[in-house]
Amino acid sequence: QVQLVESGGGLVQAGGSLRLSCAASGNRLSINIMAWHRQAPGNQRELVATITREGTTNYANSVKGRFTISRDNAKNTVYLQMNSLKPEDTAVYYCAAADIFTYARRAYNYWGQGTQVTVSS
Repeated sequence: QVQLVESGGGLVQAGGSLRLSCAASGNRLSINIMAWHRQAPGNQRELVATITREGTTNYANSVKGRFTISRDNAKNTVYLQMNSLKPEDTAVYYCAAADIFTYARRAYNYWGQGTQVTVSS
């Protein structure tokens, strides 16, 4: 089992920045992909960014150039630096982790509890 705990959410004005953290604990050896998703009220959960164990990243078009995903393997932590925030970025942000087999099915093995990000206009 792997436990994921997010932190760093909050209220920020449009144009501001926040950094989310996701600390992983437990049996992490099989985990290759870490990701951030978000879900706004009334919307489906959407993928924001992914990062592999080797550091390869991928972003949703809506956040490219504004968000940066990174990981510190020594600290077992994944970060999401969010700059130039917009009101439409308001959502609950979830950290997720997957092994390569589960990710190949576009699924994740583990999810965090989520952290609220609210961007005011």
